Parts: sequence; structure tokens; C-alpha cells
Amino acid sequence: MTAQKGKDLLLKIRNDSDDAYVTVAGLRARSISFNAESVDISHAESTGRWRELLEGAGMRRASLSGSGLFKDADSDERIRSVFFEGLIIAWQIVIPDFGALEGPFQITALEYSGNHDGEVTFEMAMESAGALTFTAA
Repeated sequence: MTAQKGKDLLLKIRNDSDDAYVTVAGLRARSISFNAESVDISHAESTGRWRELLEGAGMRRASLSGSGLFKDADSDERIRSVFFEGLIIAWQIVIPDFGALEGPFQITALEYSGNHDGEVTFEMAMESAGALTFTAA
């Protein structure tokens, strides 16, 4: 994968009204990380006393974070209501020239801040809450 513009990494939320994905407004920075737990199956007779891991075992998860500003009341209301209701809903993450990741996520942190001479900004964090699917670009 060659260098890509950060603005092309898109975070989209499923719209209640028509089940389409809409881009979360005003994100200036966003990131996604994937993690997998390992399951250690080492024993006294492991070759050379090296650790052995069980292939395909352990929990996998994805974490997303984003920060920016809300450009309109609709996106602000949608994110806020999803957080305060503790909803687990479908999200889509578009990674340029790589593909799209879709699945259920829960917003685990939502923070607002601002300076007296600037705009109000927000930060949010999300954790996967079920199976994710990946579609290559």
C-alpha cells in the first residue's frame, strides 16, 4: 500500500432511517487498531523450551478512536444518543486502497472540549462488539 491521505480514512455510522452508512461529520483524526489474544499451550516437553501458541484461538477485537468537531446538529445528536443509550450499532470503516471493515461497535468514551476563543471539539473511542467483516478494495 502506498502513502494515502488521512482524510480518506472514513468512519461511517449506520443511519436509522434508511440503513445506509453516513460519514461521521468533522473528524480530523481517526485510527483503528486490531488486537488478538494468544493462548499459551506450552508444556514441559515443548521443543527447546520455547513457548507454543494455539493457532486460531483467543479473542480478537478492534478499537477505533476519532477526534474532531461536529459540523451539524444531526451528526452530533446521532453520536450523543448512541452513546447515552449504550447502543451497539453497525459502523463501517473505509481504509483507502485496502478495503472496508463493517460490524457492531459500542462507543466507550465521548469527550467534549473547547477553548474560550475556539470551537468545541470532541473525542470518542469505540470497541468492537461482535463479528466484523472485511471487504477488500
